[in-house]
Amino acid sequence: MLVLGIVAFIILVFGFVVFRGAPYVPTKRGELRDMFDQAYPLGAHDTLIDIGSGDGVVLREAARRGARALGYELNPILVALSWWLSRGDARVQVKLADFWRVELPKEATVVYTFGESRDIAKMMRKVAGEADRLRKPLIFISYGFAVPDKTPLKRHGAYYIYKVTPLQDKKA
Repeated sequence: MLVLGIVAFIILVFGFVVFRGAPYVPTKRGELRDMFDQAYPLGAHDTLIDIGSGDGVVLREAARRGARALGYELNPILVALSWWLSRGDARVQVKLADFWRVELPKEATVVYTFGESRDIAKMMRKVAGEADRLRKPLIFISYGFAVPDKTPLKRHGAYYIYKVTPLQDKKA
């Protein structure tokens, strides 16, 4: 009976997250490394924010390149897994939090997501609002989904890379 309860809990947790955001899909490390090598060379000057950070693969890859990395994840099981896999790396932080309800830290330079087509435009608006609030440009990297009516700065395989400029910069 205990095993059945645990299985039901896991299904409930993963199912809830699908209704609030994208489902958990493991990141293809080779494609990620290639993108960071060729399309956006992430480094020590960056603080990467991962929306829906899952098991933390993107966070750990960012940290390997010297960047600070902060992930927001709704699934407590994946937060625990990410924390466990990233233990000992002071550059990696993961929070059980809803991206829609947080303010990005002032150090943020890059926002990464493997979102959904239904939410990608909304994510871009959120990132644009954060760029305005922070009064600095942000890089927005989307895996798998282009932002409708926006032209990416670069495209690399399934990655779309956008520069999000704050409104005060656009008015000048």
